[in-house]
Amino acid sequence: MEEKRIKKLRPIIFYIFLFLFILAFGTIAKDYDYDFWARLIAGMGFVQTGHVLKQDFLSYTPTHTWFDHEWGSGVIFYLTQHFFSASGILILQAVLVFLMFFTITKVIKLRGGKTTDAYNFLFYYFAYIILSYILNSPIRCQIFSFLFFTAFLYLMERERKGVNKGWELIILPPLLMIIWNNLHGGCVSGIGLIVIYIIGEFLNRKPVRKYIYALIGAIVVLPVNPWGFSYLEFLFKANTMQRTDIVEWWGLFSGFFMFKYIKFKLYALILFSLELGLIIKQIKDKTFNFDKTKFLVLGVTLFLAIQHVKLIPFAVISMMCFLYDDFYTVFNGITKNFFNKIAVFKDTIIYLIILFFVVFNLKVEAFQPLISKSRYPIFAVEFVRANDIKGNLLISFGLGSYASYKLYPNNKIFMDGRYEEVYYDDLVPMMNKFYTLKPGWDELLKKYPPDVMIIEKFYSIFYALVKNKDWDYVYDDNYFGVFVKHQDRKKIYKKPETNQEYYKKTLFDTKIKFF
Repeated sequence: MEEKRIKKLRPIIFYIFLFLFILAFGTIAKDYDYDFWARLIAGMGFVQTGHVLKQDFLSYTPTHTWFDHEWGSGVIFYLTQHFFSASGILILQAVLVFLMFFTITKVIKLRGGKTTDAYNFLFYYFAYIILSYILNSPIRCQIFSFLFFTAFLYLMERERKGVNKGWELIILPPLLMIIWNNLHGGCVSGIGLIVIYIIGEFLNRKPVRKYIYALIGAIVVLPVNPWGFSYLEFLFKANTMQRTDIVEWWGLFSGFFMFKYIKFKLYALILFSLELGLIIKQIKDKTFNFDKTKFLVLGVTLFLAIQHVKLIPFAVISMMCFLYDDFYTVFNGITKNFFNKIAVFKDTIIYLIILFFVVFNLKVEAFQPLISKSRYPIFAVEFVRANDIKGNLLISFGLGSYASYKLYPNNKIFMDGRYEEVYYDDLVPMMNKFYTLKPGWDELLKKYPPDVMIIEKFYSIFYALVKNKDWDYVYDDNYFGVFVKHQDRKKIYKKPETNQEYYKKTLFDTKIKFF
């Protein structure tokens, strides 16, 4: 009886420690994602007006219809921040990541792996360390795509293992797609996953009829969004456009990332090396079964991760689901003697290590608003606000939504990270030429002249503007400078507040209202 009770409690204890670990690790995040502020504005707009914002009002440059493929995420973020402040954002992130890992354990269990022993925590730990580098902000909309992608994997695997009820694969993917499609444009990865399963199961000579129904259903419901069918054209463009100016869309082995994401590269190398070794052994033993679906999912997601570092989590999720049991088959053989010696203590040791980490990191101050004076122009923006400097504001597009959140309506921005959602294709290249002083750099000043600029000091244009007689350098801190037109310069400027606590208390203050 006692043994049965312990067996029932073991998964519960495992999941409690897994959640606490994820929550504690999330508090290590240093900064909010740059686009977080645009999400708050969009969510605020929906909550206060009752409808999705379809036209931009933050920019002084030309814009098209605002196809906000993350509008649902914005509503969730805004309500969470509004009622629970910074701590709510951190907890929301932890809950979403935990649900993703929980679903992964269910996929692994379907495939016959033991998933909730303390010993198995090590595998999840290594995976989370890699994902944490991608999810290094308290919250990003893409977490919904990673969660729903995992849920789709679970549904597909349930069908493959024959545990689905007859209607599950036909009904659930379209229903989930309606929600996913209104939370994040990464919903196309769900459609891609179903296609991979259709091809893989066809090659495995297994029935594919239900997968085809699931695919048709998932595609048919895509117009269920605030923009209807016109949204589909945007979705296609957004998922096929070249983002050569956006760093997170660069390749894993590009010059910039060649010596970065080392943990993921080692993780993939170790797992695939162990997998190759196991395959060779199984071929020798004549027990190898070539599961085309499994290797198609792994191959496609790994290829996408190599093409674009932003897509690495899809590869990690796939590897966790499909290589977990193979990893432990090899790993257990290597470490069998060692773990047999400490079998009595290994669960206790592992949980004590996790508990120490959790206690060390889960402090009250860890849940306070995050603000970084090196990444965010908190002093420069406060300088503009305190001195009532009005007019068109030029600031790098990553920081644009933060500037809008804090300075609208006195200042409209050139652009922000909403990129293809709102802006025309010529703005990012034009801005890049300006910031890097490439030929034609002054086209921006002629075509869309700003009244005030907040510029990072590491850009070439910063030092060119210091010497430019048309612009006056009126504020300086360690990371940013503020420039105003020479003829608009005031005789006296107030200095911004320097107390960090002030910025934490006022971080979510904004003058944007939709009443």
